[in-house]
This record gives sequence, C-alpha cells and structure tokens, in this order.
Amino acid sequence: MHSESFPRITIALDGFAACGKSTLAKDLCAALDYAFIDTGAMYRAITCWALREGVEPDASLPWARWLAGLPLEWQMSDGKFRVVLDGRDIEEEIRSMSVSARVSDIAALSAVRAFLVRQQQILGQHGGVVLDGRDIGTVVFPDAELKIFVTADKEVRIKRRFEELQAKGYSVTEAEVRANLAQRDHIDSTRLDSPLQAAPDVVWMDTSAMSRALQLQIALEEARWRCQKKNGWAAR
Repeated sequence: MHSESFPRITIALDGFAACGKSTLAKDLCAALDYAFIDTGAMYRAITCWALREGVEPDASLPWARWLAGLPLEWQMSDGKFRVVLDGRDIEEEIRSMSVSARVSDIAALSAVRAFLVRQQQILGQHGGVVLDGRDIGTVVFPDAELKIFVTADKEVRIKRRFEELQAKGYSVTEAEVRANLAQRDHIDSTRLDSPLQAAPDVVWMDTSAMSRALQLQIALEEARWRCQKKNGWAAR
C-alpha cells in the first residue's frame, strides 16, 4: 500500500495485555513500511532496570533524576523495536515473568509515564509509525489519524500468553499467567495517571476468533481510508 502519494499517518493500538496488539502492529509496519514503537517494551525496560537495582515502585523516590541518567537506547530498524540497556539488547530479559509481574506497578508511576510519553512523542513525531500500548490514543498521540482498541476474550488471552511464554522456553504455569494478567488488567485500568481506556473515536477490534490475516486486512482498510482522508480525497 505504501507509496509517496500516501501521507505518513500515526496509528495507535491500545488494549489490555495479550490481545494481539504487537502482532498486529508488526504486520501493519511490514505492510506499510512504517516504524514500530513498542511502548510496552519501554516500560518493561525500566522495570528490568528497577529489578536489577532493587528499586521499589515508590513514587516518593527520585525517579525523574534516575530516568534522566539511565543508559537506555531505543532502536528502530527493519520493522523491529529494540531496547538497549548499558549497551546490551535486553529483549529476552524484558519478556520474563519477573518483569511481567512488576511492570504495571512501575508503569503506574507518574514520573515514569511522563518520561516515556515524551520519549514516545519524540520517536513518533514525524508520522509513519505504529505504536501499541495502553494510552497511545488518549495521551501520547490523541490526534492520531487511526486509533484501534484491541480486545480479546480473557481465556483466549491467557492461552495466547501461556503458549507464547512456553515457546520462548519460560517455565510458567497457566495459573501463573492467569493471575498475572488479572493483576495487570486491574492496575492498568485503575491507576490514577493515564488509565487504560478507549478514546471516543477508536475502531474496536475483537481478535478472539479473528485470523491474523483478517485483523491486518481490516486495519489496512482503515489506514487506507484515513490516508486518503488526510490527502482530501476520501471515498468510502
């Protein structure tokens, strides 16, 4: 679909964990030749650092000062988003259950959110990006041309995440995954700073029984319409 005649829009994918946001985001980036910004990986990276340093998710601690000096890099290339800490790619480490168990607590800290929201806005300021997260369409890019809120049945989400972790070699039980997702859902939707909620102009997508190909097809149709609309010749 991508050509020079199409503007580089911003696509925001929001939703709870294990709904398929990252998979759809990567597929969209491949189809549109867009850059992928994995905001969840950014929060996981800070959580990984906090676990290494034994830092608790306490808002009274000097998070702003720590974050300003953190040796973190965000790398976007070939449709992939990589997090580098202290010069080392930590992709495998940030996907561990120990990070998953703590990431929502860290992400609820206002200092962390302010720091990463600004980073995300800088990375995506020129458009031609797909971002997935919890507050992309409401806080990070409230004016994004396309906002999709991705949902899925709870049991489907548990099964997906359990199989994903098993495939990566993590030793985890389905009960642990169930408890982790329930905890994260609660924290993400009830935190005071930027809780997970759908923007009023989102496209709803329930991926419970939807094939990966169909998800991409629907998202591309929405993206095409918005690209055309931005150029002033939309027809639907």
